[in-house]
Amino acid sequence: MDWLLVGLGNPGAEYFRTRHNAGFWFVRALAAGNGITLRPEKRWRCLASAWSTGGQDIGLCLPQDFMNRSGGAVQAMAAFYKIPAARILVVHDDLDLSVGIARLKLGGGHGGHNGLRDIDRALGSRDYWRLRIGIGHPGHKDAVVGYVLGVPSAAEKAAIDSAIAQALAVLPDFFAGRIDQAQLILHSN
Repeated sequence: MDWLLVGLGNPGAEYFRTRHNAGFWFVRALAAGNGITLRPEKRWRCLASAWSTGGQDIGLCLPQDFMNRSGGAVQAMAAFYKIPAARILVVHDDLDLSVGIARLKLGGGHGGHNGLRDIDRALGSRDYWRLRIGIGHPGHKDAVVGYVLGVPSAAEKAAIDSAIAQALAVLPDFFAGRIDQAQLILHSN
């Protein structure tokens, strides 16, 4: 494997439609659009598969521990394939971006996101790529937990799905090494 693509979310039917699962939605949309089946992989504690684009082989991972324990699956799969942090792309929900916005960046802080915090710890690095899917902010920090674990309105879900589609469209450029091009296209939306 040349890259690892990780979608963050919480496992279980009760969380499937919640904002915090935007990373899962992204990887599932990629899989559905490419005829890929994600299968349980016990040794990595994730749903896993592979995808190839632009001459790059990409491992797909949906950790099956709760969000605050996502790092174990990411670290285990990355270690197995000897993938360095700089070749990991983590897709996650982002409160600091408006609903329907998607952005790519390398490294940075966790911004209070428990999944990123655990991945930072497990990898011993913050130097991995992030694809941030905007879900908006509830307006007050005390409302964050209920908000991220809540179901978006139909209009919000449509905007998030649009951002996911835009981000999926730039993945081939990203994985082919045309990262500046991918960012330019995505960040101009």
